[in-house]
Amino acid sequence: MQIFGLDIGGSGIKGAPVDLDKGDLAQERFKVLTPHPATPDGVADGVKEVVEHYGWTGPVGLTFPGVVTDGSTIRTAANVDKSWIDTDARALFSDRLGGHPVTVVNDADAAGVAEMHFGAGRDRRGTVILLTFGTGIGSALFLNGALVPNTELGHLELHGHDAEKKASSKAKEDEELTWEHWARRVQKYLAHVEMLFSPELFIIGGGVSRKSHKFLHYIEGIKAEIVPAQLQNNAGIVGAAMHAAERDR
Repeated sequence: MQIFGLDIGGSGIKGAPVDLDKGDLAQERFKVLTPHPATPDGVADGVKEVVEHYGWTGPVGLTFPGVVTDGSTIRTAANVDKSWIDTDARALFSDRLGGHPVTVVNDADAAGVAEMHFGAGRDRRGTVILLTFGTGIGSALFLNGALVPNTELGHLELHGHDAEKKASSKAKEDEELTWEHWARRVQKYLAHVEMLFSPELFIIGGGVSRKSHKFLHYIEGIKAEIVPAQLQNNAGIVGAAMHAAERDR
């Protein structure tokens, strides 16, 4: 079974048809840059370009980098234009895609669901936290496999700052940090999250997950197991498609 998954990020909009039996992309993903400013209309145009690249006409699952309530309403917009707040995203995207059935879910929640079903969290019980490091820091919290949606742990205050402003991969790039220096920041962030939630497992996702060999060995003093996401930066696309398939039943 194939469903289209699309992942909206602060820097890129990427998508592909997803093989839900395998939990993997059915075709090579296609990506366009996120417009700046990342307004609803601008992002919707990017979404349309990605979907039309494949000539797709069926259901589409989309992620959004912020809190999504009722599967449609955007409540936060930390890394996109503030005009997203209170937007009916499902109606916007469905209209732009010519009436295709559309579902919308928080980006990290989508990635987490994919990792729990097909990847590093498969068959894991207890408290598991996936953290995506990209333009910001997304989070997905699971208890015995059940998702607690829209946690947004990247916005925890850490040493007087929004955590993602200091520990996201964008912060690493903007400040030209070495992998070791950045890993120490991530370590402080993980220690703070661990103090609050005591997880058994941290899954590190986002684009940096494919470079885990460059930084994970620098992170020390965390009691939880720390592993890279197995689906890497495709987890959001797969999770978005899973969400759409569930709603389409």
